Amino acid sequence: MATLSCSDQLTQFFGPNTTNSTAAANYICNQFTDTGYAIDTTYLLFSAYLVFSMQLGFAMLCAGSVRAKNTMNIMLTNVLDAATGGIFYYLFGFAFAFGAPSNGFIGRHFFGLKSVPSRSFDYSNFLYQWAFAIAAAGITSGSIAEANPSMAGPALATPGNLLFGSGVIDFAGSGVVHMVGGIAGLWGALIEGPRIGRFDHSGRSVALRGHSATLVVLGTFLLWFGWYGFNPGSFNKIFVTYAGDRTYYGQWSAVGRTAVTTTLAGCTAALTTLFAKRFLSGHWNVTDVCNGLLGGFAAITAGCSVVEPWAAIICGFVAALVLIGCNKLAEKVKYDDPLEAAQLHGGCGAWGIIFTALFATKKYVNEVYPGKPGRPYGLVHGRWREATGGSHHPDSGDYRVGQCDNGSIVLRSSQAETSSDLCGGRDVGYGSDPTWRVCLCIS
Repeated sequence: MATLSCSDQLTQFFGPNTTNSTAAANYICNQFTDTGYAIDTTYLLFSAYLVFSMQLGFAMLCAGSVRAKNTMNIMLTNVLDAATGGIFYYLFGFAFAFGAPSNGFIGRHFFGLKSVPSRSFDYSNFLYQWAFAIAAAGITSGSIAEANPSMAGPALATPGNLLFGSGVIDFAGSGVVHMVGGIAGLWGALIEGPRIGRFDHSGRSVALRGHSATLVVLGTFLLWFGWYGFNPGSFNKIFVTYAGDRTYYGQWSAVGRTAVTTTLAGCTAALTTLFAKRFLSGHWNVTDVCNGLLGGFAAITAGCSVVEPWAAIICGFVAALVLIGCNKLAEKVKYDDPLEAAQLHGGCGAWGIIFTALFATKKYVNEVYPGKPGRPYGLVHGRWREATGGSHHPDSGDYRVGQCDNGSIVLRSSQAETSSDLCGGRDVGYGSDPTWRVCLCIS
């Protein structure tokens, strides 16, 4: 909220310091304050709706990336991620994430939203953080998309967690959302093992292509749309003025800049992937381009608010190369991830943390994280040790490694794919109404 210290000025405007003029000034200023809270709450709720729309993007992306016989299974998984995540986050997820006092790892307050709304949190905060939490769970679903049904649990960690003050800048969650979700998906895929037929008897990779590029593209554009709530929405409020001589410049400008850097990183990554894959494979592939685009978004998420637009282009370019390299490594070690989720979110998310340490600008860091002098910023702009997270000063930063409400506990059952699953698909094996009816098995 903007600080509105207008009472004295209005009192002078109304005339002598009388009781009536003071009361009138206080009344008008309070109305401005209430309006500011309403604007910020509306902004946060709208951002929450955008982030939640990413669930539809995940569902379409997953459905298009798997074979037709597994479509109903993965769609069920995505619905369960959101539904069970909502109940668990209400019961104890929000408390684990934000319940002060905490022990530096987990919170102990706000169970079942008790004492909400409070001075610190309103219902809109809960909704926004829940949308973030189930986004992390959705990442893991992609890694085991053709494996078994899954259920997402609550978000884990707290704003006063052990990583606060480390000097790392992770504004909207390249690390605590994407890298956490990617690593969780990595372990899930390792436990499940490769799908039958993914590698031949000699160990060579065999492509098991998804059944609908149309759904992949639709899901990608829905995720792109939702990212404008994911990154700019992480400011949580928009009605904040910045110190300076430009009265038209405030947090609303930083929100716009964040949307621009997000866009540029994704677009650059998409184009880089397009031409790099054409050079490596000899053909164009829309699915690869979609994954490259999302990799650029995952990478810029950490530093979207504190870097210049030109730096976002560098971020997207390198993110595309990181994704391609991770995919090559995955094939070499016979790792199978149907949606490349671990490579995309884990690899590109890790690059996003490093990128921010290199390119964060002092001016933007001071604007986005006000209140403490001497905070670290990017290596390219003059700061070394702190920018890479090496600061040992306890008050070196109030950084949202920082929005650690976004990690997730993911509860999974483990059941290997059988030959009947290979033929009939998970839709048949789990009693779903299959989206296809014809099966031809060649033994």
